[in-house]
Amino acid sequence: MTDTGTTDTGTTDAETAAGTQPAGEEEIREALYDVVDPELGIDVVNLGLIYGIHVDEGNIATLDMTLTSAACPLTDVIEDQAKAATEGIVNDLRINWVWMPPWGPDKITDEGREQLRALGFNV
Repeated sequence: MTDTGTTDTGTTDAETAAGTQPAGEEEIREALYDVVDPELGIDVVNLGLIYGIHVDEGNIATLDMTLTSAACPLTDVIEDQAKAATEGIVNDLRINWVWMPPWGPDKITDEGREQLRALGFNV
């Protein structure tokens, strides 16, 4: 017989691995560092494009997310990257595209600014 172990929340390791325990917002945010804006080459977290992360009891995550421009033709690319980055962490990922408040350079993190400067942008 195999010992599955029990976590502090009373769920077994097997239950957590099966995705019955909802993922934490920080775990999801960490995974989203792998999602890169195809035009700028900087991740969506450091660009300040993630406005909110919500996870329900079914371990389905919904991102409140914006883009640098509402006319960006690459929403599908970013959505596919986000789903791939969070695969195995959440059961499904949905993106709620939001436009208010509008994105602006003030939303870029200090690390994002450093990355943009390294690419030759003046921010």
